[in-house]
Amino acid sequence: MTGLRQVSLFPELDNRSKSHAPVNVASVPQRSPFRYPGGKTWFVPTFRQWMTSMSVKPNLLVEPFAGGGIISLTALFEQLVERVVMVELDADVAAVWEVIVQGDVEWLVERILSFTVTRETVLAELAKAPTTKRERAFQTILRNRTLRGGILADGARFMKAGENGKGIGSRWYPQTLARRLLDLQRIVDRIDFRCDDGLLVMTEYASRADAVYFIDPPYTAGGKKAGKRLYKHHHINHEHLFQLCQSLAGDFLMTYDESEEVKLMAQKYAFQTRLIPMKNTHHATMNELVIGKELSWLDD
Repeated sequence: MTGLRQVSLFPELDNRSKSHAPVNVASVPQRSPFRYPGGKTWFVPTFRQWMTSMSVKPNLLVEPFAGGGIISLTALFEQLVERVVMVELDADVAAVWEVIVQGDVEWLVERILSFTVTRETVLAELAKAPTTKRERAFQTILRNRTLRGGILADGARFMKAGENGKGIGSRWYPQTLARRLLDLQRIVDRIDFRCDDGLLVMTEYASRADAVYFIDPPYTAGGKKAGKRLYKHHHINHEHLFQLCQSLAGDFLMTYDESEEVKLMAQKYAFQTRLIPMKNTHHATMNELVIGKELSWLDD
């Protein structure tokens, strides 16, 4: 049937940002010690655009699913907010952030610099039961840098060939990790870190008009499996999250995998959406759904 084209059920939700080309992540300052699956380095330019579009600079950024924390770190280093609240439920990931904010960075740096990565040394280290939080933090970074894709969920496998055939140590850059960790000391006193349920923490700040929220939940809505594969804590009540966003006095920006279920929820709560191009780990261009109260700034 030539001459016909498929019409979307939600044409008003299919607007693309005018910035059509996916972001080159190499152009974005790398702040996080994590190589985080589903990380948002590619989203940093859009986040900056959102923050600078506001008529009044917010005092606080709340990131309820912090993960590798690139958005919160960008906000602090670039003076976009005064303080951030970073929330992460995964106790292993949380151990890294807790060591950072509690002032044990120098121990962690020394441990990273003195560790020689081979398959044997990695397996021996990870076979140990950590007895302190800083040991747990080191093991988390070691796993993050030697498992395929940086995935920390159960069932993740070690790299074999690795980058350019360099094997298990191909993503182990001790000097780079050390520099990033030491750089964080410049902004650490402006971080409130919580190992907690992100939705519960959001309710604490819901009445604050000077708080904004960057929300990047596990992608499990609409039958998506990525969140289940990538994260230990992938269960989330997506409907409750949307209800909570509607109650916020401050602004929010939320990212989701594109699905009709998510578009329906956005429509139900009168949120606006846009599609932003990004490249996945296989370098294929995909669209992610951005959701907010008002997104006209993306059309400028």
